[in-house]
Amino acid sequence: MKQRELGRTGIAVSEICLGTMTFGQQNTEAEGHAQLDMALDHGINFIDTAELYSIPPRAETQGSTENIIGSWLKARGGRDRIVIASKVVGRTAMPWFRPDGEEARLTPRQIRYALEGSLRRLGTDYIDLYQLHWPDRKIGLFGAGGTTFRDLPEETSVPIEETLGVLGDLVSEGKIRHVGLSNETAWGVSKFLEVSRTGLPRVASIQNAYNLINRTFEIGLAEMALQEKVGLLAYSPLAQGYLTGKYLNGARPAGARTTLFDRGQRYQKPGVDEAVTAYHALAREEGIDPVQLAIAFVTSRPFVTSNIIGATSLNQLRTILGAENVTITLELEEKINAIHQVHSNPAP
Repeated sequence: MKQRELGRTGIAVSEICLGTMTFGQQNTEAEGHAQLDMALDHGINFIDTAELYSIPPRAETQGSTENIIGSWLKARGGRDRIVIASKVVGRTAMPWFRPDGEEARLTPRQIRYALEGSLRRLGTDYIDLYQLHWPDRKIGLFGAGGTTFRDLPEETSVPIEETLGVLGDLVSEGKIRHVGLSNETAWGVSKFLEVSRTGLPRVASIQNAYNLINRTFEIGLAEMALQEKVGLLAYSPLAQGYLTGKYLNGARPAGARTTLFDRGQRYQKPGVDEAVTAYHALAREEGIDPVQLAIAFVTSRPFVTSNIIGATSLNQLRTILGAENVTITLELEEKINAIHQVHSNPAP
């Protein structure tokens, strides 16, 4: 599998990254290990996780994904072959992340606490890429508000200097190698880059949603990713499964994530079904599996460092990995963009 440089770090990561947030709820430990084995055999060297996972967030399953990756690493060895990315939660009222139900914030003390937990569960003494899962400041997250913006909330966020400061200390201590952002805006990335010029760690990546029905990253952030070498780690390339077509016309297949957890509101919006139908028609016309078309499109973007894929079965994973054999030609890209012009970002 082809590899790309992670920011300016010199670390080469596979263009496909294995997302693991289903490990611990939709997937058992054995199933998670099997996915990790298949990914490694296919040339993937990049694994993404978080202290939050598994999904959906629950006190009783918090950290379960990191535990499963940790038991796999212990059984298989070869830590130095793998680039591990994990995340610390941003501001949240969910009370189980910090002792005594304290509100989670991106303070130096809480970041240290979170990192020690992740290191313990993963069974490693360092994390290659430590990401801020979402900002400490209050912004619309995970599709809330769509593309609308009204005004700024009262500013009570932890200063970026404090957050980057402790991350710099953790780099010096050898507990993390590099720093990344997630669910961030163009303004947020620019501020982190500005603060890093004082000698604090420079962010290597930004992990945001990006797929055929949500290309909002291209508005402002794509140019920044290329100009500043803060590449996109694209999550939800299949739009939480909606681009597979399995949820068309309100269908709820047994065992599917939206059926089980009813957490697909980001993609339950007017215009989504029409866009998905149009992309499926294009895939049929081109003789391409629609899943592989969606995956290959994301991977082909020049501002994408790695495409974070996820599956709940080995068959799903095998299909997704087959997208490596699909080429997005200029002619095919023009057809995709023609659909995008008519069905532009129905699920931002």
